[in-house]
Amino acid sequence: MAIPELIAHRGYAARYPENSRPGIEAAIAAGARYVEVDVQLSADRVPVLFHDADLMRVCGVHGVVHERDHGDLAQLPAAETARFGKRFADNRLASLADLVALLTVHPGVNAFIEIKTEAVDHFGVEAVLDAVAPVLGPVASRCVLISFSIPLLEYAHRQGQASAAQPAWSGLGGVIEHWRDRAFMTGLGLSHLFCDVQGLPVEGQLAFESARLAVYEVNDVQQAMELAARGVALVETFALPELAEQMSKMD
Repeated sequence: MAIPELIAHRGYAARYPENSRPGIEAAIAAGARYVEVDVQLSADRVPVLFHDADLMRVCGVHGVVHERDHGDLAQLPAAETARFGKRFADNRLASLADLVALLTVHPGVNAFIEIKTEAVDHFGVEAVLDAVAPVLGPVASRCVLISFSIPLLEYAHRQGQASAAQPAWSGLGGVIEHWRDRAFMTGLGLSHLFCDVQGLPVEGQLAFESARLAVYEVNDVQQAMELAARGVALVETFALPELAEQMSKMD
């Protein structure tokens, strides 16, 4: 029986603000071997952990990440008050450096670093990678760079081929919403391909070049096992502890 590996999608996001340090710590404490985070750049080009196109849902203020310097962003309450009320009022928006610090003290944990298209569209591919690579350096061998952005993946692939030096990531992963979109990822040397579970065909085996397949968002153990039987290696979940417990009962 194939059993998929679990990825903590934006940390333990079912119980903590997404992309938050306490949420990532909770996922790791629950046994996560893989975490996934979203990365954008502040106005002064500091990589921060943030998913949305604007700040309102998570931080309760108007504007976007790339309009504010990191010093300003670091003071914002990343509390998701619509979900949690005042429970996480003291939580602050995390940086990529915060994630690297956690990975440093948890050597068995690997990370998928999703570069958001908002950052690529505003700063350009080279500027984004120039900002991210030095931060990832100490834990590069445990980080896979992933993105919806084909230009970013193409550039990173060419950079890895042209440079004799080890890149600041262990592999590249494409992210797609619909299975048919995998055609756009051909020839990029991807180590992983991520697809929305809602965009998969309803039946049949799943495979793409030599990439390991990951599917998001999965919280049902039966669905996870069915996907594994079809060729999926990893599933992303907001509720890793709960899904891990359900899977342990199937051994």
